[in-house]
Amino acid sequence: MSGRVGDLSPKQAEALEQFRSKIQDVLPQLPAQHDHFLLRWLRARNFSVQKSEAMLRKHLEFRKHMKVDAIITDWHPPEVIEKYLSGGMCGYDREGSPIWYDVIGPMDPKGLFLSASKQDFIKSKIRDCEMLQQECNRQSERLGRNIESITMIYDVEGLGLKHLWKPAIDTYGEILQMFEDNYPEGLKRLFVIKGNWQEVLLKYIDAEELPAIYGGKATDPDGDPHCRTRINLVGPVPPSYYVRDHVRVDYEQCMTVNRGSSQQLDYEILFPGCVLRWQFACESADIGFGVFLKTRKGEWKKASEMQEIIPSQRYNAHLVPEDGSLTCERPGVYVLRFDNTYSIFHAKRVSYTVEVLLPDRLQSQREGQTNGTSEKSSHHV
Repeated sequence: MSGRVGDLSPKQAEALEQFRSKIQDVLPQLPAQHDHFLLRWLRARNFSVQKSEAMLRKHLEFRKHMKVDAIITDWHPPEVIEKYLSGGMCGYDREGSPIWYDVIGPMDPKGLFLSASKQDFIKSKIRDCEMLQQECNRQSERLGRNIESITMIYDVEGLGLKHLWKPAIDTYGEILQMFEDNYPEGLKRLFVIKGNWQEVLLKYIDAEELPAIYGGKATDPDGDPHCRTRINLVGPVPPSYYVRDHVRVDYEQCMTVNRGSSQQLDYEILFPGCVLRWQFACESADIGFGVFLKTRKGEWKKASEMQEIIPSQRYNAHLVPEDGSLTCERPGVYVLRFDNTYSIFHAKRVSYTVEVLLPDRLQSQREGQTNGTSEKSSHHV
């Protein structure tokens, strides 16, 4: 049995019923509640209800942390990403699924990474995933049948050494992992193409839907065979976009994170609704960063002994300064943890600024008392 609606074994149907019952408390928070959507998570975990539930609940944390529900309307990629990150949606395959194109050859990975943060790239890909999911929903309504996955064409014509730049490869790996963890069963078919693949592509895509450059008949209104109005085709990033050439951040503090070790900064938050905001840069190589929560200030705890608020991951802060913020929903000691445990040989020099912003109601009171002065890098608010 395929594990899809209308093709479930008795055990699969029972697992679906149990799964729906287990997640009743979070069902309204999901982007969809129908069986088609829930079965995607079950298929991704071989119909293990326990593993599927854990995966789905982790996905909800991801949506909350990345503000996914509003990412299409409220977040806009930096101009350099909009102009110089290749790809786009163009047409539908013979089964009605949207087709996404990634055109790698002309892309300038190093120029992009010197011009925008890694988090901007990840958020832009999340935004793409959400837009594709919306298009799948629209196709389902148009065709009267469930469309839940996409066809992807990965054009590697022109792939060269400039694309094998480690920070770009590592980030792309993270994006693929993000896609697997949060959009299960979302990729139906992947074509990695170079040169003349039109015969294969036309088996799955009608000629009217396939751009002429790939052997189909689709063009832009002006006759462009590349369909540039739908597929972003790019070139080298102009140095004027480079952040390193234009941003000079004056950080308030700096520290060394020794090889094979980590450093922790404690911020005691007394009032819910405070905003913890940070900026940091690292010399010579990347650095791990995450935010954790513990109950008592001053006591050192391993990451595994604390509650993970923002998952620890490696940031290319040696290329582009990183910044972020967190609304602290409950009081406690929030720990900003810089992680260099993975580095065997190199210590990392980190420059940083941390700011704690009070909730609006308390900020108004404080401004009345202190003529609007703010507390930066305060460890107790």
